[in-house]
Amino acid sequence: MALIEARSLVKTYRMGDQVVQALNDVSLDIDEGEFVAIMGASGSGKSTLMNILGCLDRPSSGTLRLAGEEVEGLDGDALAAIRNRRIGFVFQQFNLLPRTSAVDNVELPMVYAGIKPAERRSRALAALQRVGLSERAMHTPAELSGGQQQRVAIARALVNDPKLILADEPTGALDTQTSEDIMQLLAQLNTQGMTIVMVTHESDIAQWARRRIVFRDGCIVEDHAQPPRNPAQAVPA
Repeated sequence: MALIEARSLVKTYRMGDQVVQALNDVSLDIDEGEFVAIMGASGSGKSTLMNILGCLDRPSSGTLRLAGEEVEGLDGDALAAIRNRRIGFVFQQFNLLPRTSAVDNVELPMVYAGIKPAERRSRALAALQRVGLSERAMHTPAELSGGQQQRVAIARALVNDPKLILADEPTGALDTQTSEDIMQLLAQLNTQGMTIVMVTHESDIAQWARRRIVFRDGCIVEDHAQPPRNPAQAVPA
């Protein structure tokens, strides 16, 4: 079943007298349970697509359906509700509150969703355990390594049980070994059924995905399945 259905997406920006076409008639489907890497040079359109898929931006034209629901015509509050309910975000710079414990950072999406404190705490601790960080729950980001901070960010992305994780350069701020650890975690989540769409400029990181999409000048120029780097991914969950 298609989780994402994008049809003829166009996105243009006006910069002074110039009109820039960031996306040019992009159509694609992403099924539930896929692990997709999106690649391309700076300005190729990959980040624009990611923002539209995450309901952070709207296309100039075209249609987008998430889990069967058309989203491009929704108002800001409805888009925010979809982001909070159906999408988990993982960013290059982690985006954690610096003076707040790991468990409190993980609770944030549930605060916005109006979930009661006792349930928030229980679910946040369970999410931290899921990413192997339960023993660091009360530590602030400054007391955690870069890899541990990204694990907190992944736990935060998982805590509302989203259909989709959007990861924007999730290893961009990490060293090689820590990047491997984070990709192992994302691959494991994928084998458990989580749909992951990841933007990366690193070919070795893209090799963890089962499908690679390459952008150039606002268009998809390559879209193919690839054998996963992690052998465990070859076996469906």
